[in-house]
Amino acid sequence: MILKRFIPLLLCIFLIAACGRSDPQAALNAAVKNLQTSLEKKDTNAVMTLLHPDFSAQQPENNREWAKQTMTLMFLRYKNINVIALSQDSRIDSRIPSRAFTDANVALTGAEGLIPDRAQHYQVKLEWRLVDKDWKLIRLQWE
Repeated sequence: MILKRFIPLLLCIFLIAACGRSDPQAALNAAVKNLQTSLEKKDTNAVMTLLHPDFSAQQPENNREWAKQTMTLMFLRYKNINVIALSQDSRIDSRIPSRAFTDANVALTGAEGLIPDRAQHYQVKLEWRLVDKDWKLIRLQWE
């Protein structure tokens, strides 16, 4: 009798666990969204957890410490920051499934109040690496 009640419970737990596993593309999309949200919330620690240990941007000296300093300055300068993704395409490398790329057109705005004091448009290229089950940003380039 107890076994008959126990088996459906185990089956439900198994199905919930199986449904909870996300595919790599969904995890990549979530990482991109998390990066945007963390920047808008001015959460330096959250952004830093998304950066790969070998992170670099644009120039060889632009690494994790540079990213932290740049964010700190930007967050101190502007009360409100918005990252508006005008277009975005994220894809996993078919030859190396632990590598992915995001190409996006973004508008970055900074404001002391409700009206942006500064707005700039960027074309960004992000390269991601899968570390365990998490996508980490390893390279950032912009125009």
